[in-house]
Amino acid sequence: MKQLWVLFLLAGCTVGPDYQRPAVELPTDYLAGAAEGDVAVPAEWWTLYRDATLEELVAATRANNADIRLAAAQVEEAEAVLRQARTALFPEITGGLQRSRTRVSSLTAPPPVTGFPVRPDTRLFASTNFEIDFWGRLGRASEAARAGLLGSRFARDVVILSLGSLTAQTYFGLRSLDAQLAVLQETIRTRRDSVELARARVGAGLASELDLYQAQAALSDALVQRRDTERSRALLEHQLGQLTGKPDLKLPAGDLFTLPVPPTPPAGLPSMLLERRPDIRAAEQTMIAANAQIGIARAAMFPAISLTGLAGSESAAFSDLLASGSGIWTLGFALALPIFDAGRREAAVEQAEARRRQALASYQGSIESAFREVSDALVNLEQTGASEADLLERLQAARSALQLSNERYDAGYSPYLEVLDAQRTANEAELAFVRNRQARLAFSVDLMKALGGGWSAQ
Repeated sequence: MKQLWVLFLLAGCTVGPDYQRPAVELPTDYLAGAAEGDVAVPAEWWTLYRDATLEELVAATRANNADIRLAAAQVEEAEAVLRQARTALFPEITGGLQRSRTRVSSLTAPPPVTGFPVRPDTRLFASTNFEIDFWGRLGRASEAARAGLLGSRFARDVVILSLGSLTAQTYFGLRSLDAQLAVLQETIRTRRDSVELARARVGAGLASELDLYQAQAALSDALVQRRDTERSRALLEHQLGQLTGKPDLKLPAGDLFTLPVPPTPPAGLPSMLLERRPDIRAAEQTMIAANAQIGIARAAMFPAISLTGLAGSESAAFSDLLASGSGIWTLGFALALPIFDAGRREAAVEQAEARRRQALASYQGSIESAFREVSDALVNLEQTGASEADLLERLQAARSALQLSNERYDAGYSPYLEVLDAQRTANEAELAFVRNRQARLAFSVDLMKALGGGWSAQ
């Protein structure tokens, strides 16, 4: 019997395919046109903007955000699932104490011993039922649970990275609105001066009331723009309060243009860098778990082998439970072999294989999306950086045109309509310059996110 068990153990094997990372055709030099320095971006990429308020907001988001707490709890659940799967590889021992009294019928055959119609029984025992993982089903289940744990950790990292990026971009949006409010405040001041000037010229008979009405309409338009901008700022402030877990968050005005734009990665950054992206790594763990499920499904097609055992003592009187001769034991062996299931187990294997193919397609799709996101972020960052110089030149020209149109109107050489047009052009140029800087900062965050939270020269 002992030799038979040794033979079984030697012949046992783990069924199902072992995981191998699929070959994916990747470009080896996908950042060839992005040289702007060789400074490594740390994992805490938000510190590159050198803004204490931003650092506090991101830290509060990582500590207090409800979505991050939810993802952390899901990781804890996955850890418990893995521990549970691993315990299936070990025997479970159950202890028990039974005390019973049984009345025996006097009409049974053979009849009970005369004078003992009631039989007391006391039993103290420990029992076990252990399935031998002969085909690797339990090992595959542990493998799938481990992949699930790692996948949940990477999913948590995705949430942390996404919410950190959203916090930074929302903060940049708020600072952009601060800059726009400063522009509109100056616009309102100059348009009020224009109203007073037009009123004085009308009173002196040097201009018609049309100039006054046009100046008042322009002032009202600027006031409406300021009110809309203040409303948008309040909404972004509320969003930051939700992200950071501080509903009563209040932020004073700040200067958008004190925030530096981090450098882009150097040329030739290797494509293997994308392995750092938590969404890609989570997709791979999903594929590993799906691969292990194939082994679990195939193992169900083979015999299940288990051992049972019981050891303890039994006696009629409780006081004799540990007396000599009261010992009992049982050792059993069970084998369950599927004979006919109408193809149910084969269908389960086919389902597991189809799920692995789905996971593979998702993994490949996540890699393709990662390359596109990196390329898009680089293009957006490059183009907004190039546009900033053009927008600055446009702004300087619009300011000069506004000054010249005011001088011409004061001297009586041009109608007030020319001043209004110059004011609108200057206001649009100011706001466009501010919004482009906001977009440039936001695209730099997109790049950090696309690279999995920064990058390192190593």
